[in-house]
Amino acid sequence: MSLAFCGNENNSAAYNVDGGVLNNGCFLDALTVVPHVFLLFITFPILFIGWGSQSSKVHIHHSTWLHFPGHNLRWILTFILLFVLVCEIAEGIVSDGFTQSHHLHLYMPAALGFMAAITSIVYYHNIETSNFPKLLLVLLVYWVLAFVTKTLKFAKYTEQGVGMKQLRFCITGLLSLLYGLLLAVEGNVILGRRYVCFQQAPEVKPPEDLQDLGVRFLQPFVNLLSKSTYWWMNTFITNAHRRPIDLKVLGKLPIAMRAITNYLKLRKVFEDQRRPQDSQPQGPQLIWKALRKAYGRPLILSISYRFMADLLGFAGPLCISGIVHHISKENRTIQPPVNLLGVYFISSREFLANAYVLTVLLFSALLLQRTFLQASYYVAIENGINLRGAIQMKVYNKIMRLCTSNLSMGEMTVGQICNLVAIDINQLMWFFFLCPNLWAMPVQIVVGVILLYYLLGISALIGATVIALLAPVQYFVATKLSEAQKSTLEYSNDRLKKTNELLRGIKLLKLYAWEHIFCGSMEETRKKELKSLQTFALYTSISIFMNTAIPIAAVLTTFVVYVHISEDANLSPAVAFASLSLFHMLVSPLFLLSSVVRSTVKGLVSVQKLSEFFSCDEIGEEQEPRTTLPPASSKNSKYQALPLKVVNRKHPGREDWNNFGLHRDLEEESLSLDDEDTCIKISNGYFTWVDGPPTLSNVNIKIPFGQLTMIVGQVGCGKSSLLLAALGEMQKTSGSVVWNSLPNLDSEGDESPTCKDTAEEGDIRKRGSVAYASQKPWLLNATLVENITFEMPLIKERYKTVIDACSLQPDIDILPQGDQTEVGERGIILSGGQRQRIGVARALYQSTNVVFLDDPFSALDIHLSDHLMQEGILKLLREEKRTVVLVTHKLQYLPHADWIIAMKDGSIHTEGTLKDIQNAEPELFEQWKTLMHRQDKEFEKETVAESMTVLERKNLRRAMYSREALKTEEEDGALGYTEESTESDEEDNLSQVMRHRTTIPWRSFGTYLSSAGLLLLLLLLLSQLLKHSLLVSIDYWLAHWTSNVINAKIHAAARNCTSAQECGFSHSSYLLVFSVLCCLGIALCLVTSVTVEWTGLRVAKELHSNLLKTIILAPMRLFETTPLGSLLNRFSTDTNTIDQHIPATLECLSRSTLLCLSALGVISFVTPVFLIALVPLAFACYFFQKYFRVASRDLQQLEDSTQLPLLAHFSETVEGLTTIRAFRYEARFRHKLLEFTDANNIASLFLTAANRWLEVRMEYIGACIVLIAAVASITNSIYNHLSTGLVGLGLTYALMVSNYLNWMVRNLADMEVQMGSVRRISALLKTEPESYEGLMSASQVPDGWPQQGEIQIQNLSVRYDSTLKPVLRNVNAHINPGQKVGICGRTGSGKSSFSLAFFRMVDTFEGRIIIDGIDIAQLPLQMLRSRFSIILQDPILFSGTIRFNLDPESRASDCMLWEALEIAQLKSVVKTLPGGLDAIVTEGGENFSQGQRQLFCLARAFVRKTSILIMDEATASIDMATESILQKVVMTAFADRTVVTIAHRVHTILKADLVIVMKRGIILEHDKPEVLLEQEDSVFASFVKADK
Repeated sequence: MSLAFCGNENNSAAYNVDGGVLNNGCFLDALTVVPHVFLLFITFPILFIGWGSQSSKVHIHHSTWLHFPGHNLRWILTFILLFVLVCEIAEGIVSDGFTQSHHLHLYMPAALGFMAAITSIVYYHNIETSNFPKLLLVLLVYWVLAFVTKTLKFAKYTEQGVGMKQLRFCITGLLSLLYGLLLAVEGNVILGRRYVCFQQAPEVKPPEDLQDLGVRFLQPFVNLLSKSTYWWMNTFITNAHRRPIDLKVLGKLPIAMRAITNYLKLRKVFEDQRRPQDSQPQGPQLIWKALRKAYGRPLILSISYRFMADLLGFAGPLCISGIVHHISKENRTIQPPVNLLGVYFISSREFLANAYVLTVLLFSALLLQRTFLQASYYVAIENGINLRGAIQMKVYNKIMRLCTSNLSMGEMTVGQICNLVAIDINQLMWFFFLCPNLWAMPVQIVVGVILLYYLLGISALIGATVIALLAPVQYFVATKLSEAQKSTLEYSNDRLKKTNELLRGIKLLKLYAWEHIFCGSMEETRKKELKSLQTFALYTSISIFMNTAIPIAAVLTTFVVYVHISEDANLSPAVAFASLSLFHMLVSPLFLLSSVVRSTVKGLVSVQKLSEFFSCDEIGEEQEPRTTLPPASSKNSKYQALPLKVVNRKHPGREDWNNFGLHRDLEEESLSLDDEDTCIKISNGYFTWVDGPPTLSNVNIKIPFGQLTMIVGQVGCGKSSLLLAALGEMQKTSGSVVWNSLPNLDSEGDESPTCKDTAEEGDIRKRGSVAYASQKPWLLNATLVENITFEMPLIKERYKTVIDACSLQPDIDILPQGDQTEVGERGIILSGGQRQRIGVARALYQSTNVVFLDDPFSALDIHLSDHLMQEGILKLLREEKRTVVLVTHKLQYLPHADWIIAMKDGSIHTEGTLKDIQNAEPELFEQWKTLMHRQDKEFEKETVAESMTVLERKNLRRAMYSREALKTEEEDGALGYTEESTESDEEDNLSQVMRHRTTIPWRSFGTYLSSAGLLLLLLLLLSQLLKHSLLVSIDYWLAHWTSNVINAKIHAAARNCTSAQECGFSHSSYLLVFSVLCCLGIALCLVTSVTVEWTGLRVAKELHSNLLKTIILAPMRLFETTPLGSLLNRFSTDTNTIDQHIPATLECLSRSTLLCLSALGVISFVTPVFLIALVPLAFACYFFQKYFRVASRDLQQLEDSTQLPLLAHFSETVEGLTTIRAFRYEARFRHKLLEFTDANNIASLFLTAANRWLEVRMEYIGACIVLIAAVASITNSIYNHLSTGLVGLGLTYALMVSNYLNWMVRNLADMEVQMGSVRRISALLKTEPESYEGLMSASQVPDGWPQQGEIQIQNLSVRYDSTLKPVLRNVNAHINPGQKVGICGRTGSGKSSFSLAFFRMVDTFEGRIIIDGIDIAQLPLQMLRSRFSIILQDPILFSGTIRFNLDPESRASDCMLWEALEIAQLKSVVKTLPGGLDAIVTEGGENFSQGQRQLFCLARAFVRKTSILIMDEATASIDMATESILQKVVMTAFADRTVVTIAHRVHTILKADLVIVMKRGIILEHDKPEVLLEQEDSVFASFVKADK
């Protein structure tokens, strides 16, 4: 057929111009080409030559980016224009099909218009990014020309009587309108930017964020196309493939998304609501109203997008129905089109009757639907993240104002507040995420049911009822799931508690050979947990089963009813496959319903909790601000530069941001005090923690300036409370607290703008910053130096002085990174004494004028206390003339005090100088004198008795063995790579790491599946393959059945039968096979869902069991070199992932993968041509998933890792609230919180954008598959007579692919992250166990061995590991039976290694130890350790009863236990406890003092009654009086046994039979103590002298 612009038939009316040129249809079309050609000719040179020659302008940085007025409207109108132009092209091609020759003018102008529209938007984008609006004049001319030509064409159509029935008339009118609107948009740009027709153009700058090069999250700033396809993420995701993502790569958050901005927005809404006092909403209602006002608009936008997406979703089934219906029509009788203006016009019905047109519409609908859906998700998630940031900030501000009594009286615990942040705020955020579903689901269900009714009549309602009836069952299952999860969590917590105890006390357990008892206890708990997990797995499998089986059951019911109800059932492929798709669509909202309802309930509960928290009491509420606040000014726009103001529930006026201006208001009214030298004065003070009798009553004190004031009194008399009352932490019922301020305080500089809080909130608020060291030291999870400087600049000289004063240098020297070592949460790696000294060092280092020290000597020994008193308090603080208030029990320091306050029972007993008190209260003075004398002579009870004991050093070395161990583990988790490439240069190393990051961890996957066992693995694979084969065969049978229905009808028509049934066609045989297949499919769905969960359970059981055995049997070296947290993570996070997350991900991954493969298989079977198109699409899919997986994994880990410091910051703040408020550091901590929140939020936002990036691309690939499959099957059907049933089958499966493609990749990415847990556990499983077997069997060892207790050590050399140096070298010693041996030496001399060698805890590589004639190396390890007793320096108690702690093996009688307690001086203590021997011991023995815990350990050793006892510095935590009693007891109770004592204080071994002095792993001296003391040059003698 020949081509011509106007067609070339004879007598063609196309060239007829008798009625005038403008009445010729072809000419009108030719006229519309002009504007398009004009635009293409003008813009192409500018785009490709102008910009191409200036490469600098091509790579425009986004800092010059500026949206012109009407930016979004232009993009929306252009998208609509493109769609209408596609319709015009399609209409032209369809109507051209009725003529003999091709009329190019019917579709060529539209095709040019399509190109011009794309060019216009590309051109506009380039001008906009370069901010050069004058070039927009080209577009102005184009819109004018296009509008004029289209309007002219439309007018002529109207003249010629072309009406609404003709589609081309409607399209032309629509195009005319669109060009007019785009012209108006262009005019608006001229008015806005004044680049032409105006004398002076306004200066316009891009958004503030884009001027800051640190902002890399560009979603709010890019154009609409980039926004909807996340095109701007391309660079980010491809870069992630080359280099790991960290916070630097993510950059800053845009201003509108920062926590401070969102908090201000929320706070303003709260304030606005509080103003009208009449109808003020209360509690949760207030919060909901505020959230609706602050975050309602984005939510409505998200819901709107969701509505549009859901409605467009129904285009799929309808288009399938239309396409299949169209090609199944045997007699395609179409009315001849109307011929006007020399061309044919078709109606919209004729247009939509074309299968290819429907395919294009389906493709467009899919693209739009997926875009809207992802936009809805993104807007909802972004809104939720913003809301989370604002509420976290609001909660934090509330914490800063919380009454201390709320925390100290247990009304509000740290755990509750952390739960509020970690759980409740996140649940509220999730409610906002899922909120669009709440509105969209009912619409989806109603529309779905209406369409089904339209297709199938009443039988559709029966099928829908099946789905609806199962919805409550689903809800019931979901409820049961959450219950099972709760109980699993309880058992998990219990197991973790036991694991923690086991790991912390592993040394003791191994030494006592009790590890198997504890292992058994853990296995019991694990059994309970697994039972709960079984319930969880059962309900999960029911839930999965219902999700896959419900559509099958609904379809089966519907078709059975449909065939039986209708005499002549028109079960055509069009009806069958459209309804099949609709049923699949109906299931997802119903399946989501349960989780959405649960999320809503959780959201309501969370808001209730938040409301209760916000209504808690605040400090200083009874006082009104004295100074008037300056009026609000426009400075508020500068909020990001200002520190954050506290939220006060009752005085919103205080929250005015102007108080935080950069100037300091020095014009505070000074307080009139009677005495100029008084720093603090409390008059008639009554203070309380809770309502009731006051804790402190009738307090009248004054604290002088620049002097040392000591507060003394008995335990519990209110000394610490007095300090807190002065700081304003207690509720004041009456009286006054007045702080005087010197004109020029040293602390003036400290009160920096960021630190300045409210200075006018009543009298207590008058005070400046106070350096406060609390009784219980509070440390930040930061480096040691940061804990001391505490936000102050580091002045090296001062820092060194403070370190020396607090004797911290020896401690710093043994830390792996010195003072740059991170001390862990709550200073976990440090001892009590070290924590105390760091707390005091912080107070000394600050330049504040006032220093409060609350019992700083409580955890220090006498030497350290003296040094700290002399160097720190008397020298450093006195020299600086600082006001020091010291609470202490050490009365020997009273002579140093300038002023003394003595307290008794919550009131002031007396105050004055020591001389005043001597005169006024002689009795009290005498009492003090006696105590002072005693304290000088004896050591007071203390928690840690020496500045750095061996234990402290060892603990530090263990906890800090290499802080890198944990870091490398995290990096290993992030990089999925365990090989260490030591000798490659950096680039090769990086490329190797990147290669590992991109590969899927198949080995871990193999480990996981192989743990399930071969039988279960085969069952899993077979059931999955069979299930999906059956699902395909069900649909294939439906295609076969419906195709035969069509053929039977044609047959019946040919044989003049009134119905197919009359001609012998019966549905029953088809229905029977269909029913059997469906029932089998449902059964297999159940089998697969149960098998997957069963596999998960089996693996969880196996891996945990193996892990526990490995850890129990592992050598002690593992625990010394691996951080405790790292081992605990294997049992907590990793085990939880394997227990609960991997099975669900595995099921989703296998389901989505097999569905995609079966769908592609079916499409390829229906139209083999599709395989050609599949190749490029498969490549695209592969690259998308490859890039996405890497970025997604990095971002997920970044989101998790940024959440931890955020939650830790909350708990740290709550624990150190009094310290922060004393220092006046609220604003600094708020600033830190903002940083943590923004870091977490930006990781979450990038992760969301990355997920959307992938989903949009996968959905578009899915849409392409639908388009190709539809075009191929239609063509195949028309030309090769493919059965209509198969066409329907192919299209239904093509639609399915688009749904499951992104799930497949997302699950693959999730699985990869989760497999990290398997890899880490399997790496730990490779640990070599201790050699528990011996050369001798248990029967060969005499029953009572060792009876004598004779020890021979022959040429002994030991080391901790084969790679390390020996710690003992060629040691020879002989200990006679019953001898008392003392071993002494400096730290690191090998004393403890000597004792561990008896238990084979260290590697003996030379020599041997013979006890009672048997070489211990030949004994079974368990037996050897069970025959000795040891008391370690660090007292370890386990949670349980006292009986369990003394005798876990339950071998001793009650008499023996009481005897042991009596020997250990504990009988009286235990008798007073409820339950006696069965009294409860809390975790770590926290309900007993350090000394009591050590005594219990002694009692434990006595119960064992072995002939050899080893005491490893066992009396370090006991005061001297108790220690001397114990020494006598040991001498008598163990008179006939061998006792080896490793001495902490040398005087404890003066009465020993033999003393061994060690140095650097060798024995320096060994003899009787009196012999050694006589030798003047002996090391032992020098030790004894030093100890005195």
